Amino acid sequence: MKGLGIYVHVPFCVRKCGYCDFLSFPADEGVQRRYVERLLEEMEESRGLALMYEVATVFIGGGTPSILEGRWIEEILWRLQEIYRVREDAEITIEANPGTVDAEKLGIYQALGINRISFGLQSTVDAELERLGRIHSYGEFLESFGLAREAGFENINVDLMSALPGQSLGSWCEGLERVAGLLPEHISAYSLMIEEGTDFYRRYGEHPECLPSEDEERRMYEQTGEILKGWGYGQYEISNYAREGYACRHNLGYWERAEYKGYGLGAASLLQDVRSVNQTDLKEYLKGNFAGSEERLSERDIREEYFFLGLRKTEGIDPGIYGMHYEKLIKKLQMQQLLGEKDGKIFLTRKGIDVSNYVLAQFLDDR
Repeated sequence: MKGLGIYVHVPFCVRKCGYCDFLSFPADEGVQRRYVERLLEEMEESRGLALMYEVATVFIGGGTPSILEGRWIEEILWRLQEIYRVREDAEITIEANPGTVDAEKLGIYQALGINRISFGLQSTVDAELERLGRIHSYGEFLESFGLAREAGFENINVDLMSALPGQSLGSWCEGLERVAGLLPEHISAYSLMIEEGTDFYRRYGEHPECLPSEDEERRMYEQTGEILKGWGYGQYEISNYAREGYACRHNLGYWERAEYKGYGLGAASLLQDVRSVNQTDLKEYLKGNFAGSEERLSERDIREEYFFLGLRKTEGIDPGIYGMHYEKLIKKLQMQQLLGEKDGKIFLTRKGIDVSNYVLAQFLDDR
């Protein structure tokens, strides 16, 4: 049977962070309960679809899924496992905010077969966490991380964020060393993006002097790779590093255009080259109106995504499938030393990674 990735969106969080432009917000327990009920109803509508697939990965993201009561996560996974055939070796991930899990919750996750947990740390410096609007301290992260290990989690990811307001190259590197020293299996290291409509956009959108310079940001990125390589982490995607065998299979599915089904508010799906996005209005979703937009991808859309998404992986992609459409562009980018080639695959060079948004956009603009 064909493999399928499942994404479950839990849009709730304790407090909206200043930089966040995700579909997430605080909500009381009553709203959370009603949301889970509707989520289960939406899953019920997939019984026909489920006959065609077996689940290879599950990712419960948000928001902060770990603020839900453990029994609600239990209900969600039980319903999924009732509807779908889930592979025995399926990767099942839940995102968690430090300070929102305890031994009981982590025990429930383990009993449910959740075998990967992703902590949104972002920084090891409490002052930086406060500026970001995070609800936890570094000490609370250490406690949550320790509890996850005690509960039996052998696959832990830690999210970190660079180029923060007031952050120096030294503080970034020190924090990275601290986290690597804990030996998580996976580290995601992203650069802060100032997104329009966020509190950070209002505060820093016209004040770039409050943020590290482009040169400092580039040096942070370069040092990230060097430091994590020294701790035994391999870079397999622009912002993701893992110990051998621990690359995130669910996210690799996105970059390789594998099929996936999304449940919950604003969740996206890609099934048989049809991309759909769920309802994004919470009031409508709670009424049971789940459907949003749907688009059948054209051949051009598919080949653009193949390059735009696949080139994020450090191993690159085989251009042979669609390369004839981009032959001149590929040669130009190679002459500019932005793309390299090895063993029949093309990939972003170090120089290309520095300007990856520019390089990847070329494959969207080429007509």
